[in-house]
Amino acid sequence: MTSRHLSPPISGPSRRTVVKAAAATAVAAPVLGAATTARAADGPAFLHGIASGDPLPDGILLWTRVTPAPDAVPGSGRGADTAVRWEVAEDKEFTRVVARGTTVATAASDHTVKADVRGLRPATTYWFRFSAGDGTGTFSPTGRTRTAPAAGAATPGVRFGVVSCANWESGFFSPYRHLAARADLDAVLHLGDYIYEYASGSYPDAEYVVRPHEPKHEILTLADYRTRHGNYKTDSDLQALHATHPLIAIWDDHEFANDAWSGGAENHTPGTEGSWADRAAGAKQAYFEWMPVRASTEGTVHRRLRFGNLADLHLLDLRTFRSQQSTIGNGSVDAPDRTITGRAQLDWLKSGLAGSDATWKLVGTSVMISPVAFGSVPAHLLEPLAELLGLPTEGLAVNVDQWDGYTDDRKELIAHLRDRSITNTVFLTGDIHMAWANDVPVKAATYPLSASAATEFVVTSVTSDNLDDILHVAPQTVSVVAAAAVKAANRHVKWVDMDSHGYGVLDVTAERSQMDYYAVSDKTKRDATSAWTRSYRTLSGTQKVERVDRPVH
Repeated sequence: MTSRHLSPPISGPSRRTVVKAAAATAVAAPVLGAATTARAADGPAFLHGIASGDPLPDGILLWTRVTPAPDAVPGSGRGADTAVRWEVAEDKEFTRVVARGTTVATAASDHTVKADVRGLRPATTYWFRFSAGDGTGTFSPTGRTRTAPAAGAATPGVRFGVVSCANWESGFFSPYRHLAARADLDAVLHLGDYIYEYASGSYPDAEYVVRPHEPKHEILTLADYRTRHGNYKTDSDLQALHATHPLIAIWDDHEFANDAWSGGAENHTPGTEGSWADRAAGAKQAYFEWMPVRASTEGTVHRRLRFGNLADLHLLDLRTFRSQQSTIGNGSVDAPDRTITGRAQLDWLKSGLAGSDATWKLVGTSVMISPVAFGSVPAHLLEPLAELLGLPTEGLAVNVDQWDGYTDDRKELIAHLRDRSITNTVFLTGDIHMAWANDVPVKAATYPLSASAATEFVVTSVTSDNLDDILHVAPQTVSVVAAAAVKAANRHVKWVDMDSHGYGVLDVTAERSQMDYYAVSDKTKRDATSAWTRSYRTLSGTQKVERVDRPVH
């Protein structure tokens, strides 16, 4: 890739990078190859892998699902109670076990189990496994995980994989495989749309389905959501990701239904599909059963994790409390009584940002906070772009499912950042199936003559359709025109890629936060390769993004 006027990298790879990368082969190979479990016909089996998540300085959350008998499939409600043992060790041979315990997998929790392990050392790599059954027992694959640095510890760096939007039917999960192959990550941040709710062949159209999901109908009930989660966790690349890195996840709409809000969703018809409250409750229950995620005290995913003195990570739930998306018939995007966060969550976020003494304030937000006007896009591209964004196809000015549809909350949050002189806030975003690097302006209309309050890195989808997928054209052809129009009309947008599929790697040091963007060669190929495409960083104290000419590692 050729380029002009690139900022030089701030430094070469750190010693931390070199040391952790040197261990990649030794770490990844035994994890990815560990599949010692018996089949369900031989007794209890671990057919859906293992996982860890939500790292704390002294703890980690462990997860698995045991299949006690062949007919005890996810969502079936069948299967006997089964004792499950777990172990955490300092070595993958489990000669130095530091914690162990027993729990019970029951049909009431779809035979999923979690262990919230405490008493571990900060910033330490551990190995974990489960076992079940009589006699010699059946062992799960072995997993690798890592705790967070101590809350006040001087922390030279932290590195996250960043992903979103993985539609089973649209392709294979090779981005997960490529992240699993890296030994230099502290955790993987999943920004939502871990699963999709659609009926088979409805998104994408049946002729473009790469692999059908289960169940084939649109998921509506607790059993349906359990079955869909279970189907996802049979994917070998997803299993490898979970077995190699702790996951930090929030949900977006497709864990429920398209364009979900507090009282319903675009993809929910109460007359034929029952109560939205019942559907949402089932979706949430299945999510917390099947994901290595700690629920907040309100039973949602908004929560806060800390990584030494370097970074606080504020994780948002932008579906449970939001008002219905604005349309011609139900109010302006600027109405002060409309909210995307809900009052309590916005206050929680503002308090957390103001009270943070960490160098960086990272905010996991499932939808884009940067304002974007699409009206400058050529008319022939408005319809496919609206289809990509899930908006009415008669044309669009803004995406009302994003913070653009809830401008009062955004104004309040940005004013809070400015009034309290809160610096180094970086929003990390998924949802839109495109990669972006943005400044978050105080006043978009006058930018760059006015200030930037924060920055935002948006990662593209793992598989979900991009603009070239919808148009069925070669990548970086038609979309180049649309991307150029968006950048020209939105001067705070420094880069947008409407075509790639892949993942990001966010590397944070005291001096800067840098997002390295990676794309896979072909989402329809299970063995797709991965390549670096672009990198952007925000230097401490600047509240602006700039391009750099190579990835951190």
